[in-house]
Amino acid sequence: MADSTIFPPLPIEEWEDTKNTLHLYFQIVGKIRLTLFPKMNHWWHVTLYLSPRGMTTRPIPYKDLVFQIDFDFFDHILLIQTSSGEQRSFSLKNISVSDFYLRLLDNLEALGIEVKIKANPYDVPFSKEPFESDKDHSDYDGDYVNRYWRILTQVNSVFEEFRGKFIGKSTPVHLYWHHADLAVTRFSGRKAPDFEGGTAADKEAYSHEVISFGFWAGDDTVRAPAFYSYTYPEPDGLSEQPLTPKEAFWNTENGAMAVLMYDDLRKKKNPKQALLDYLGSAYEAGAKCAGWNTDEFELMIP
Repeated sequence: MADSTIFPPLPIEEWEDTKNTLHLYFQIVGKIRLTLFPKMNHWWHVTLYLSPRGMTTRPIPYKDLVFQIDFDFFDHILLIQTSSGEQRSFSLKNISVSDFYLRLLDNLEALGIEVKIKANPYDVPFSKEPFESDKDHSDYDGDYVNRYWRILTQVNSVFEEFRGKFIGKSTPVHLYWHHADLAVTRFSGRKAPDFEGGTAADKEAYSHEVISFGFWAGDDTVRAPAFYSYTYPEPDGLSEQPLTPKEAFWNTENGAMAVLMYDDLRKKKNPKQALLDYLGSAYEAGAKCAGWNTDEFELMIP
């Protein structure tokens, strides 16, 4: 049986209010990175990253400084550090989204960093309230936040190993604060047809052929944490391809998405290897159907 301390249960019903509050915190910090970090292809400049104690923006340039914002999920604080040696922090416990937003801006200003963001939630079903006035989202269960982060550390490590096997263009392993999913994406190098509908960000994100992989903690539609993979543009016959392990399946409600439920992975004797197998099978399915030159991208290790 898998070690439950490495892949513990994460039932959405037991921490959903905390999850939603944390998601909004991520959006606020992510929008600061979006505003100040130099623009990168496919919107890679907006993301957050795993750190040894939580999540981080990594260094952000600002005038003659660089600064970094870190979520510490052991001490449950938000920490801001600058290259001038200054730092500020405040507790994440018992504060509303409004408090978090205002304290973060006040602390940045005290460090000489001025930034304006579009201070509204981005496409989340549970909130339309502007950050500054959101007093409703304030739940913060530190034990569940730390549990969620510990799961991310394991998933991140497997994603990094999987990423290292591919010598083509790939994203970093990063967390998109839009849907709060940890993701990594492989590219064929070929341009894709123009993305129909969606936003300008969608059109840029899918300007080239991709096979993407991710993990998210569940939402209003999927009421449990899960792994996913999709291929864009979706090739014919994708959902007919085999997936590993046997619990993985194709969800075809909105295009073909390979899904492996986290709770099924937890039951595996070797869940890390099972996750690598899943990622590999989803990639092979997409690459085969889309006609990628897989031999060109394979990393040969003696």
